[in-house]
Amino acid sequence: MIYTKTPKKIRVMLTTFRDGLQSSFGGKVRLQDFLPAMKVAVEKVGIRHFEFGGGARYQAPLFYLGENPFDTMRKIRESVGPDIDLQILTRSVSGVTLTIQNLETLTLQAKLMKKAGTTWDRNFDYMNDVDNLIKTGQPIVEAGLHHQVCIALMGLPFKSDKVHTSEFYVNIGKKLLNSNVRIDSLCLKDASGTCDPKTIYDTAIELKKIMPPEMPLWLHTHDTASMAVACYMAGISGGVDGIDLSVRPMASGTVQPDVRSMSHALKGTGYSLDIDDSKMYIIEEILNESLKDYNFNPVTTTADARVIKFPMPGGAIGPNVHMMARAGLLDRYSDILAEFPIVVEAGGAWTSVTPGSQQYWLQAFNNILYGRWGKIDPGFGRAVLGYFGNTPLPPDPDVIKKASEQLNLPVFDGDPLKAVPDNISIAKKALEERGLPITDDNIFMVVGAMVPGKKMELNEGIRLLTGKAKIDIPLKKKEKPKPVSVPSSAKAIISGPITSKCTVVGNGKTNTFLVTVEPQGKPDVKLTTETESGPAPSVPSNNQVHVFSTFAGSVEVVDIMVKKGDLVTKGQTIAAVEAMKAQHDIKTIYDGVVLSVDVKIGDEVDSTKPIITIEKKA
Repeated sequence: MIYTKTPKKIRVMLTTFRDGLQSSFGGKVRLQDFLPAMKVAVEKVGIRHFEFGGGARYQAPLFYLGENPFDTMRKIRESVGPDIDLQILTRSVSGVTLTIQNLETLTLQAKLMKKAGTTWDRNFDYMNDVDNLIKTGQPIVEAGLHHQVCIALMGLPFKSDKVHTSEFYVNIGKKLLNSNVRIDSLCLKDASGTCDPKTIYDTAIELKKIMPPEMPLWLHTHDTASMAVACYMAGISGGVDGIDLSVRPMASGTVQPDVRSMSHALKGTGYSLDIDDSKMYIIEEILNESLKDYNFNPVTTTADARVIKFPMPGGAIGPNVHMMARAGLLDRYSDILAEFPIVVEAGGAWTSVTPGSQQYWLQAFNNILYGRWGKIDPGFGRAVLGYFGNTPLPPDPDVIKKASEQLNLPVFDGDPLKAVPDNISIAKKALEERGLPITDDNIFMVVGAMVPGKKMELNEGIRLLTGKAKIDIPLKKKEKPKPVSVPSSAKAIISGPITSKCTVVGNGKTNTFLVTVEPQGKPDVKLTTETESGPAPSVPSNNQVHVFSTFAGSVEVVDIMVKKGDLVTKGQTIAAVEAMKAQHDIKTIYDGVVLSVDVKIGDEVDSTKPIITIEKKA
């Protein structure tokens, strides 16, 4: 049992309005639906330190809500006032993006974050690459932000005494503290909630011995495996000065523990929190009302001990579950989890936090869909090849070879920050070509949404600025009104055309048409030329076939490789769709001629909507 004779206040950063939103909903919550609770948290509860941006709460407004993330941050700052600490989360060489950026882009990022109201920047590197942390920390310091450097923690899903031990973490801390970059605080960041209490305690004890007395040591974890309170107790006993907590309905499960749980656990120990747990119900009541239309997925709200063997961050489980459900793949969730230990060990045991967690997830996903290592995810492949920094353990040589061959890239041992294109110039050109204002905000939004191989018309920054943003909010489905029953004796009088949807199933395929019934004296039935989503493809004859998406759920068409009249052969890639933030090829199983291309880039399709129609060879 922990105990101190000298009372100590433990500082709290409230994560409800960043990590809570991300872990519960992938960050897909409109500003209007949580800002009132945040304002009340300041005015009536007395919260002084919030996490409010970075991570998916930079991306989600831009990608899914049609909201400018910088406007969102500025409105939060205006709402809470000038004296509240507002903290963001950045990903070292990736910043708040999912790809590697150069120092010019990261410098612009720090400047914009400061301008939007940020006071603290928590910076981590999923490889725990100290060189990356030092170089990417300098722009944070120069922007005038509190520079909090992370040592990323994770419980290994396989046995090793070389990495992810207390000695491993303390050695990283020593290198950071001996560097020439200013560090205002250190943070032990366990994004997956899988590090054990003893390792956390031992790490905290040793770090406090070498840290300057005035430098705070912070601890961040998730309650995904129900271990967060125990880990916080261990960290506090070891000398941790600050922790991250949340409040219901966005607490525990994949999020941080509720303030009230932690406060209760510290009773009688001499330690206490620096916020009043008795007032947390005020925030909770407002959130319950403002989020009543949102669909809380049980996977993100329920503890899952399996995470110990599939170290996925709470902030990634939420978005991935939502994406899997949307793509119709939630039944493969357990299969992907079981593949995790394989990809973690083969990759080199980097820490499972963004973008590393997504790289693990997508490779496990590909292994299940295409066979183990049959398709190397570009992010995972670039990571094992060295393009994100040095992996903690050497990756599997066979996986390195496959990654190099499939991605057509050599092994890289240079500086990741210098191995990227000039994305700022590319973004400026894209804005100029479309007649859009070339401002720092706009440039960064385009840069932050750029992914290798992704067409610029699908760039979420461009989409937002041209009024074509994708809206994807996890709201509850509203029940459709039940049809009114009409007695069989009643005679329907039709005074004009009546149109209804008709679904035709044949040969394992489903086609949907709108059928118009005309009044007596006119043609009985005709097939309209329009479906609910646009022009209807012709009904295929014996020699005409459709090519569909291989995903049952909704996915986006991101490329079309053929046009009407093209000859195609069996196995040829005719289009690509995006599922789980990755591109997947759609191939034809027939030889023939393309009769029609039935979709356009940017359309949403599922396994019932044709992508192209082919006239088969006889």
